Parts: sequence; structure tokens; C-alpha cells
Amino acid sequence: MEAKGGFSKPELQVLANITASQVKLHAKYGGVFPMMAKREHAKNLTPILKQVLKESGLFKNNSPKNYSSILKNTRIVLKREPGLAEALVPLLQKIKKPKIDAIAVTYGPGLEPTLWVGINFAKALSLAWNIPVIPINHMEGHIFSALMEQRQVKSNKLKVTRNKQENTSYMLSAISFPAVALLISGGHTELVLMKDWFKYKIIGATRDDAVGEAFDKVARILGLPYPGGPEISRLAKLGSHAPKYKLPRPMLHSGDFDFSFSGLKTAVLYLVRDLEKKHSNILQNVRMSSDIAREFENACVEVLVAKTMSALKKYKTSTLILGGGVSANEKIRHDMKLALNEKFPDCALYLPDTNLTGDNALMIAGAGYLRAMGAKTGKLKLVANPSAKGNLRL
Repeated sequence: MEAKGGFSKPELQVLANITASQVKLHAKYGGVFPMMAKREHAKNLTPILKQVLKESGLFKNNSPKNYSSILKNTRIVLKREPGLAEALVPLLQKIKKPKIDAIAVTYGPGLEPTLWVGINFAKALSLAWNIPVIPINHMEGHIFSALMEQRQVKSNKLKVTRNKQENTSYMLSAISFPAVALLISGGHTELVLMKDWFKYKIIGATRDDAVGEAFDKVARILGLPYPGGPEISRLAKLGSHAPKYKLPRPMLHSGDFDFSFSGLKTAVLYLVRDLEKKHSNILQNVRMSSDIAREFENACVEVLVAKTMSALKKYKTSTLILGGGVSANEKIRHDMKLALNEKFPDCALYLPDTNLTGDNALMIAGAGYLRAMGAKTGKLKLVANPSAKGNLRL
């Protein structure tokens, strides 16, 4: 990514963007298998680096004069990642230092083994190319994904590639503060108050399962494949508009901004168990399973919307940001817009493009650019932080 404009008018041009998805590999386990995720991450990073350098025009064949020191320092950094070292060191031996000013890398939250792979990879490149590493909170990246307004670059010099996001630029939206961000994913459900750029306060979070995790678990109960979120939503569209079953709305009237979805998942489990006593093969009955999926989705969305509206009212904000993998859910987007139009018509809603709702490098690069512009964030030790609790303030 090539960035310019600073804080006043940041513009991010995509030079190359590649995502290596492991969804199909983990689908047979019904969820993410941590050690396999680590191995695949280590296996994919070097080939992806080579490919993005080539697609962006930054790959130059040239053996560095100080290769021996690069070899030594890289192997020291990657001593816990021998497979990664074996792939990366030969590549560094062949290429000239690219014209890159900084590397942005996720330090957390997430799976600790895979976080360390990415961090050590970034550290190795930092030593080899003598450029800084900017640590970025994963959830902060999701905030920035919603603020990236896409623009098509008009230039005859740009090549046509297989990646639709290449040759695209993004402007970061100028928002009014304070702002509220609802961040929803497979591992997180939290409401964040933004007092200014990089000034965060978590005002509400899930006490057990995240909403995305609940979608996956309910999908498993209904015999649907992983990942469960899209499957539940697809099935819910077939359900009856008049609810056939009634599920709880956990913590809807708790008086705070916290969430809980574990009990809702259990309620679905008990509902299916009770229905199976009266009907055989209900999971093969599309009508019944779609009605359950619809009511479950309705329950999740109702709680998310209600809590968010309460936060907007309390903190008197005119900006709402929605981010995270679950923000791709059509019903959440639809109902959030309806609630805003009814209760806070002057509140601006920022939603990520659907291709940016999942974990991606663009959102981390965008956050990294603004941090590199001199935000007073203090020093942060570059270590993996799987929970990153309370660290969204950075």
C-alpha cells in the first residue's frame, strides 16, 4: 500500500493485496484448529510476500552485499519458526531491499501461535531491510476498515491484474467525535467509545461467547457447515415472518452495555432437543430449521441494535462505526440503519465494504499509516497479546 495525505486527508492506494484463506481447511473440524492455523500461516507468508512484491512492482533481483549478516539476524529472530526461516532467508538472498518505509503487523487479539508467526516475520523483515515495525491492534483495524471509502484510480499506467482491489485507492473518512464503534466477530463483541483518533474506551463487551462464535455453534447444532454465520443467515431468509418459536434476548434490559450469547446458544440446543422428541429428523426439515435460524438471528440482532442505540444516547454521539466479520450480516446492517433513522436520524453510520469485513491486510495497513504519522501513542513492546484486554487505547 502506498499512502499519502497525513491526518488531514489520508489516501491509501492498493498496490497489491492477497488473502490466504484457511476456511476450507478448518471446515472439517467445525472451527479453527490452532496448530494447523499456525503451520499454514508460516507456510503461506513467504510465498505471499514474494507475490505482492512482484505485483506491486517492488520485487528487484539483487543479492545484498551484507547477506551474511541478514542470514544470521533473520535466523536469530526466527529461531522458533524454523520452517519460516528456511523459506524467507533464501528469498532475502535474491532480492534488493524494496522501497518500503514501514511494516504494520497485528499483535493481538487472536490465536497466540499465529500472532507470533506474523510478528516474528515482521521483525525479520525489519532487521533485513532496516525499517520500523508498527504494531496494530486487530480490533482497531476493524474500526479503520469501516472508514475506508473506496475510490477507483484513473491511470493508464496501472496494469490490469487478477486482484480486483489492486489499482484501487481509499480515502479515510473524516468523522465527528465522540464516536461509538460496535465490533462484532467470531471472537469479539464489544462497544467502544472513541473520544478522538487512537483514544478508546471499551464500554461494553461479551461476558462469554462472542456473537460470531454463537452463530458458529448454533450452525453446528442445526447441522450446518463452518463458518456458521453465512449459513445461518441463508437459512433464516427461508423462515416464517411470524415467529414460530421464541428464544430469549440475553441481557437486553441489563442496564449496561455488556453482552452474553452463551445462554442463547443453549436455548437453541434445548429447543432442538425438545422438538426432536415430537418430530423426527427436524434438521432435515427445512421449514423447521429455517424458523429456528430466523428466530436465533432475530434475537442476536435485537440485542446488538438495542445496546448500540443505548450507547449512542448515553454518550450523545453522532457517529456510529460497525466493524468485524459479523458486520457483513445483512440483517444487522438493515436493522441498524432502521433504528438509526428512527431514533438518531442525524447520526452518521460507517460500514465496511463486504470484502473488508473479515480479517484483511488493508485495514491493518490503514491503521499503521496513521500511527506512523506521529500519533502520540507511546511505546508498545512488540509481543503477541492474544487477549489484548484494555489495550484498544494503544
